[in-house]
Amino acid sequence: MSRPGQVFGMLCCLAVGLSVGLCWQGSVSRISAQDEQFEAPSEDTAKKIVVAYDSMRAAMEGLKQEQKYVPATKSLNPYSVMVGGLDVVADLESGRGVDPYTFAGLYAGDATDEIAAQLTKDEDGRLLYKNRVIRMYPISRFKKLEGQRITLTSGRPGAPSETATP
Repeated sequence: MSRPGQVFGMLCCLAVGLSVGLCWQGSVSRISAQDEQFEAPSEDTAKKIVVAYDSMRAAMEGLKQEQKYVPATKSLNPYSVMVGGLDVVADLESGRGVDPYTFAGLYAGDATDEIAAQLTKDEDGRLLYKNRVIRMYPISRFKKLEGQRITLTSGRPGAPSETATP
């Protein structure tokens, strides 16, 4: 096939694809997680959530007394509780990263007053603590913490396998 014939064929394919896409565009509805309405769980499940939260809060208070729970957010951090406590403020100070719950809480505006006073954003919208980008823990730290969680919740030593996926 000659060069002009190839170009014409490619243009025809492009035109057909564009036409089909435009025709179907109106029938496709956009779905976004932010657009979804909250659908509350059943009353029975909601009661279980309250019981779990109360237990988590009691465990948090125990960890605080043992100085093993130092949060950077106002809300209870279930991840920190389930792994036996974290000093998230020290992690922020060192730049080592934070757990996912803290990371989300900081971006959602749930920082404690002391931490909030040190937060800014860079030109890309990334959150900074004392002018350093806030990151999540490295994978090696997550694996160690997962082992701690397994040990605490099952009563037996738990080291996640190296091939386990998050």
